[in-house]
Amino acid sequence: MKKLILLMLVVGLGILGWAKSPREDAVDRLNNSATVLQEIMGAPDKGIPAEVLDHAKCIAVVPRMIKGGFVVGAKHGKGVATCRTADGWSAPAFFTITGGSAGFQIGLEGVDLVMIIQNDKGMQHLLSSKFEIGGEASAAAGPVGRHASADTDWKLNTEILTYSRAKGAFAGATLDGTSVQRDNDSTEAIYGSKVSSEDVLNGKIPAPQSAHAFLAAVKGAKAVAQSQ
Repeated sequence: MKKLILLMLVVGLGILGWAKSPREDAVDRLNNSATVLQEIMGAPDKGIPAEVLDHAKCIAVVPRMIKGGFVVGAKHGKGVATCRTADGWSAPAFFTITGGSAGFQIGLEGVDLVMIIQNDKGMQHLLSSKFEIGGEASAAAGPVGRHASADTDWKLNTEILTYSRAKGAFAGATLDGTSVQRDNDSTEAIYGSKVSSEDVLNGKIPAPQSAHAFLAAVKGAKAVAQSQ
């Protein structure tokens, strides 16, 4: 019964994004992701530390992920990701994120989500068509502030550092049990049907004009963190 309720809830949350075409949705997501990064990094002492950004293999953003439910909670969102290449940051890959949690919940809440992929193993998960956070990929709430702690615990073993912003508050997030999957509709709308996420994130596909604001925000995030 809980699985049925959860499925109905996730489908219901997905309806919120059905009004736009896949291309319109993808372009809006890129622009909203750029805004999320700029706003988070522009908050004094509340952004992602420069050391974490310097260590990042990939950066993924889910603007306005929807969390909500009744009896059984659920979360659903659509995001974009870019990875470091020899020539800078790659063109963005598109993905969806879905998960659930037991317990009484009611109502809807929009949450901005940022994931920092820290190592090659985490990057390989992102290159795949689907993986589960806390399952195939280890994750932990990331440090917040001008600088990361002097210790290196946040660097070791954890493949993904996760952050969320809700109602103006920015903090590390826990996403265990959340599924990340390639967004085929958005990928095809921007790049065509024969392009893989691996080719996009490995830098084999040029970035479209619509991605320039998002990639500029990614490139500028570290500079902002260092200046604070």
